[in-house]
Amino acid sequence: MADTAFSRSCRLLTASDYKNVFDKSQLKVSNRYFLVLATTNSSPTPRIGLVIAKKNVGKAVHRNRIKRLIRQSFRTQKSVLDKLDLVVLARKDADKLENQAIASLLTQLWQDLAKKLARISSSVNQ
Repeated sequence: MADTAFSRSCRLLTASDYKNVFDKSQLKVSNRYFLVLATTNSSPTPRIGLVIAKKNVGKAVHRNRIKRLIRQSFRTQKSVLDKLDLVVLARKDADKLENQAIASLLTQLWQDLAKKLARISSSVNQ
C-alpha cells in the first residue's frame, strides 16, 4: 500500500519555506482555477503549502473543502512529485467547481509538473 500520510515532513511550515518557493520557483503550472509553483528541495519527500485567499474563495467552508481536496490529491500523487517544494494557489471561482472536477484538474496539474520536471532533469543530465 502506498504511503498516503500527510505528516509534518510533507508540509511547508514556515514563512521562509513559502518565501523560498515564491522567490525561486523553477516550475510553474496552472489552469483557470489553480496555480502551482515548485522548486526542488533537499528533503527526501515532496512538501506542499496552500494559499487559498479569502479574496478568491469567500466562504471558509469552501476554502476548507478546497484545501482538503488539494491535500488528498497531493497524498495520492506524491510519488510523481519527487523532491519538490510546492505552493498551490487557488484562483477566483475555484469554489464553484464540484469535488470531482477539482480532483481531475489537480491530477492534470501534477502530471504536467512531473513532465516539466522530467524535461528539466533530462536536460541537466545531458
